[in-house]
Amino acid sequence: MKTKKIPLRTCVVTKESLPKKDLLRIVRTPYGDIEVDETGKLNGRGAYIKKDLNVLEQAKKSKILEKRLEIAIEDSVYEKIKECIEK
Repeated sequence: MKTKKIPLRTCVVTKESLPKKDLLRIVRTPYGDIEVDETGKLNGRGAYIKKDLNVLEQAKKSKILEKRLEIAIEDSVYEKIKECIEK
């Protein structure tokens, strides 16, 4: 019996390749909004971040998500990401 392949994605902060379920996808929609994509299926440019508060703080300080998504990100978006990580 074949084993199911686990999809890997790379965290933009730590550069680790991790299973998709261990990461959180942040998306810039075609309309220019920033969304937290818990389903992994939203349209738009996406970036993956590890589900860890320390990694989120690093991302906020280095502004790596802003660079990858090519848009300015407000503090309210970082709060929304924090809430999703704490779930």
